[in-house]
Amino acid sequence: MTKKNVDDYLTEGIYGSRQTKRSERKQFLGTIRERIVIALTKGQVMSDKGLAHLEQAMKENKDAKLLMNGDVSHKFLKEEKELADKYNIPYTEVTNEEADTDIGAVLAYDYAIEKEEIFIEDDQVEEKQPEDDSIFSKIKRWLS
Repeated sequence: MTKKNVDDYLTEGIYGSRQTKRSERKQFLGTIRERIVIALTKGQVMSDKGLAHLEQAMKENKDAKLLMNGDVSHKFLKEEKELADKYNIPYTEVTNEEADTDIGAVLAYDYAIEKEEIFIEDDQVEEKQPEDDSIFSKIKRWLS
């Protein structure tokens, strides 16, 4: 590894430290694909699809952390936060105005795990059955 010279320090001071795989970090809420256990799309988060898969992943990966898209309304992230609290998993809402991503939540480690399948296919998810028949739950079902 080479020593930093004055130009490197100036560049780092102006633009920030260099990041690897910048496009992956924009897509996956600040982390890279090789660290991800499971990734949910915005649609899966907003409709509570995939919660069973997320819960199972949290049970099996107690040292991971949950990253949630800050562009998704807080009311849709309630279930994910409750699961994280239940399994003592730290969570963070990530908002990046420069990046436009379809990812709603990511369970990831700080190191590489190289899991091959991180996405849940729509045919694998079971939609959570509504607990009541209020007007709000009916509207939510119509929109999803």
